Amino acid sequence: MSRRYEKIAFIASSSPEAAEAESRLVARYGTCDPAQADVVVALGGDGLMLQTLRALMRSGKPVYGMHRGTVGFLMNEFNEADLRERLAAAEETVIHPLVMRAKDRSGNSHEHYAINEVSAFRQTYQAARLRILVDGQVRLPELMADGIMVATPAGSTAYNLSVQGPIIPIRAPLLALTPISPFRPRRWHGALLPDTARVTIDVIDPDKRPVAAVADHSEVRDVTSVEIAMDHTISMHMLFDPGHSLDERILREQFGY
Repeated sequence: MSRRYEKIAFIASSSPEAAEAESRLVARYGTCDPAQADVVVALGGDGLMLQTLRALMRSGKPVYGMHRGTVGFLMNEFNEADLRERLAAAEETVIHPLVMRAKDRSGNSHEHYAINEVSAFRQTYQAARLRILVDGQVRLPELMADGIMVATPAGSTAYNLSVQGPIIPIRAPLLALTPISPFRPRRWHGALLPDTARVTIDVIDPDKRPVAAVADHSEVRDVTSVEIAMDHTISMHMLFDPGHSLDERILREQFGY
């Protein structure tokens, strides 16, 4: 069912292309503070979309992206005309973020949210040594690799796909646990987990083989353990033009177009 969005807030990336688009759209449709808006329109690439979703994570406000950046997998095509009509006809996709809780070598705790993935990476030339637990049970006593990630369905076509992880349909209640350049066990390609799973990554020998944890763009260095789970209490609402939903785009990726 279509919904009328009267109050629109525009957010643009720092690129000249996005700034120019924002100026024209504000002149045409007006704008308001995101806190008072019915809908937020993000102008840029996927990076801006992720930033906007994180900033509005707990607001419940829908976000409609228009591509004025580099990578636009999460964005709709840019068009100045008939924006209110496009918003009214848009289809909604609801996604949930991952929460990363990491402990560093100094004993400090860090919490960050991710929409695409949480990763653990080696910080030096030496491969990381990692122990993998799922819901408190050791599933892989030792992984030697550049790292490992947990990806959401929304993030399964991003970095996860680049390291040969599986593509997950957006509505599937799954997470992808994907190794990054595994050395041992060499033939382990990862696992699909229910999205209720709690993944713990323990760093073996963190003094000799330091590891950083990254939740999308938030990095914690010199970690000793990382706990990752999907936070189902937070729902983010993304709007897409009919026929170009996130569900459809992820399905197309599985067929290579």
